[in-house]
Amino acid sequence: MNDSVTAGGPLGRLSEGALKALVYGLSAVVCILVVLLITAPEALAFQGLDVSFLPAFHALLNGSCAVLLVVGYLFIRGGRVDPHRWSMAGAFLLSCVFLISYVVYHAQSTGASFGGEGWIRPVYFFILISHVVLAPVVLPLALFAVIRALRGEFGRHRKVARWTFPVWLYVAVTGVLVYLFMAPYY
Repeated sequence: MNDSVTAGGPLGRLSEGALKALVYGLSAVVCILVVLLITAPEALAFQGLDVSFLPAFHALLNGSCAVLLVVGYLFIRGGRVDPHRWSMAGAFLLSCVFLISYVVYHAQSTGASFGGEGWIRPVYFFILISHVVLAPVVLPLALFAVIRALRGEFGRHRKVARWTFPVWLYVAVTGVLVYLFMAPYY
């Protein structure tokens, strides 16, 4: 049997249809859970949990993820596969930590409203809306990129990574920008 099909453990044994169902199903479940926990925060609320530090932590995670994405890109462009793998694994891990922390924050906090006025207001909302629209797009793209790499399907990995990298980087950078815009209002 072809090594690219058997690489990646159980993921390597999944058919293409099953892989797509898994990625899109997992992405849908995560997005639905995020929406439910943000709209019904009492489902995950813990009495007395201080989450006031989390917006700054989220910006740190997003900024670090952006750095790892760029470094990983530079590594692979230079033919350094192992450092690329570690950088991208780090970016994926930071994104997972961010997602969990983001849900916890929104389950505990009433949130804050942007108070900026004038020209900065539409700039902020453009960045926020584009960030919110593209954030759920990153999840299946990143999952496909990671799974393709784990399965040894490097041609397919490159194809999806060409789309994943700029979207993921944009979401990470705009996550930091949203925090910077909102910092005075937390």
